[in-house]
Amino acid sequence: MVDVVIIGAGAVGCAAAMELSRYRLSVCVVDKESDVCEGTTKANSAIVHAGFDAKPGTLKAKLNVRGSEMMEELSKKLQFAYIRNQAMVLCFDKNDLGALEELKAKGEKNGVRELSIITGDEARALEPNLTDEVQGALLAKTSAIVCPFEMTIAFAENALANGVEFKLSTAVTGIEKTAEGFDIQTTRGSIEAKTVINAAGVYADRIHGMVCKTPLKIIPRKGEYMLMDKENVPTVSRTIFQLPTKMGKGILVTPTVHGNLLAGPTAQDIDDKENTATTGEGLAEVRAKGSLSVKNVPWGKVITSFTGLRAVGESGDFMIGESDTEGFFDAAGIESPGLTSAPAIGEYLCELIAKRIPLERKESFIDTRQGLIHFAQLDDKARDELIKKDPAYGKIVCRCCTVTEGEIRDAIDRPLGATTLDGVKRRTGAGMGRCQGGFCSPTSMALIAEKLGIKIEAVRKNGVYESEVR
Repeated sequence: MVDVVIIGAGAVGCAAAMELSRYRLSVCVVDKESDVCEGTTKANSAIVHAGFDAKPGTLKAKLNVRGSEMMEELSKKLQFAYIRNQAMVLCFDKNDLGALEELKAKGEKNGVRELSIITGDEARALEPNLTDEVQGALLAKTSAIVCPFEMTIAFAENALANGVEFKLSTAVTGIEKTAEGFDIQTTRGSIEAKTVINAAGVYADRIHGMVCKTPLKIIPRKGEYMLMDKENVPTVSRTIFQLPTKMGKGILVTPTVHGNLLAGPTAQDIDDKENTATTGEGLAEVRAKGSLSVKNVPWGKVITSFTGLRAVGESGDFMIGESDTEGFFDAAGIESPGLTSAPAIGEYLCELIAKRIPLERKESFIDTRQGLIHFAQLDDKARDELIKKDPAYGKIVCRCCTVTEGEIRDAIDRPLGATTLDGVKRRTGAGMGRCQGGFCSPTSMALIAEKLGIKIEAVRKNGVYESEVR
């Protein structure tokens, strides 16, 4: 019997695993997909929100600000991309300047530092590509951008290094409350656990309903995005928001940590938890609203569009706590700013678990992690030295993003390494450029097949293999 089973290997589940691995506990993470970061975490705005939007006094406000404060240090220790690029919230009507002041006051009440109101001209002086319609802006200097894939994989790899077990390609099919804790039935056998953390994203209501009496409802909220090529992009350097509505923070335009420009998301509540299709109407909305904020957005340079699903609960706040079933903890309704809040949610879940299981810190905890080498970010001297050590780093596989065979082999060979094309892409960037994998996919597939001992035609883009490969 393990102490804690975490259902869901997204940002929240992996952050909780990492935080719990600080203690003398046996922890197991279960996910139905073949890789971490395959659900809500894989498609979002990649923003570290400052915390000015959340309602004061809510878990969203508390955990957003705490998560934002934690993120930079975590990025250094665990080696994932993070840039404190600041953010602006724009208004286009002078009558809305009061709303900006209210947003600033809300942020200050939440404990957000370095917030200020600036005029439209001051905003354009900082960001020359803002439109002439901008009348004023809230400037948030603690806002940042991050790579959500690298971040979540870093949390997972750190948790693994500290003794957490990962059972991927393992779907939970039932949960039974027992005298000692829980019997969790999965597609790969059952697991006995003293406590359970439900971090299953849009499926958190289904997992909750397996063992709890009080119903919980999660609504998938669909958000469509457009991603632009790195070259000749008249970017903004800050994340550009519009005044938020009840459906979210509106259409944003932002740089990514990889140098692209991202616009989106739309916000549409749907019934289908698997509907990640893009639509002509949705992408037209992204273009129209994005152009309100930033002029000359290079819409002709779009290299891909995609849809993410946010897990929206009915309370308007994160739903984190012990359920009506003793020892079963929900981390549900983790919509935006869930990515920012993830490490703080992990800390908070530890506090909750401590009420059921005594937590004792272990001296052997490793708080650092060696990230992947990104060849494109090295200078010539460092590249030469790397190639001398391993000639595979001298073979460029992804021409768009300058990703080498050495990086792909590392991504595949690491503990909890990639087993699919998307897994390689998220770890190395191979396939994220303008050709979207047209050139590098065959080599990546060959390297995956070699590692897994399967035929190249059996390599998957994503999803679960019929036979266990990890």
